[in-house]
Amino acid sequence: MPDTVPSGLIAILRGVRPDEVLGIAEGIVAAGFSAIEVPLNSPDPLDSITALVERFGNDLEIGVGTVLTAKQVSECQQAGARIIVAPDTDAEVIQTALGMGLTPYPGAATPTEAFAAIKAGATKVKLFPSSAVGISGMKAWSEVLPTGTELFPVGGVGADNAAEWRNAGAAGLGLGSSLYRRGDRPDDVRVRAEAIASAWAHTN
Repeated sequence: MPDTVPSGLIAILRGVRPDEVLGIAEGIVAAGFSAIEVPLNSPDPLDSITALVERFGNDLEIGVGTVLTAKQVSECQQAGARIIVAPDTDAEVIQTALGMGLTPYPGAATPTEAFAAIKAGATKVKLFPSSAVGISGMKAWSEVLPTGTELFPVGGVGADNAAEWRNAGAAGLGLGSSLYRRGDRPDDVRVRAEAIASAWAHTN
């Protein structure tokens, strides 16, 4: 991973297929992202996870998104996933992940939801949708959440506003459609990954 790129960038490859995931991931890894997430509503997602872990597991964290149940957490862990990303703050999902030595990223849209996630043991919270919460909202959250809580905006983030989010205190970003859409070519994803990583690294 390039030394000039800070950690915290998570690629969300919703809709990616197992037969294309490694090619798509090549440019993302080279750009210095710290994690790749394959949501469970993608085609054969656990096959993609297994392939990513075997190829890139030593270079960055591989995770699963849209995890809704404790049973799914167990299935993801068996496939080699190290991070569990959820759209909500289900306490059982959070605690199951922690019990298996995995890192949960529960999704919260309000401070109340964020506090529920933290109470369940989470220290990293997916701020979703971040376009609705806004940068001023994230700053307000940061003032009341426990010290050490890391916020990861997802939804409406990209190369055009990555620096603004980081300067406001975001610990990282989850990049979905601004990085990858179903059917995208690896070269196009690589170019976007490099642009996002450059914007994230060059902040005030």
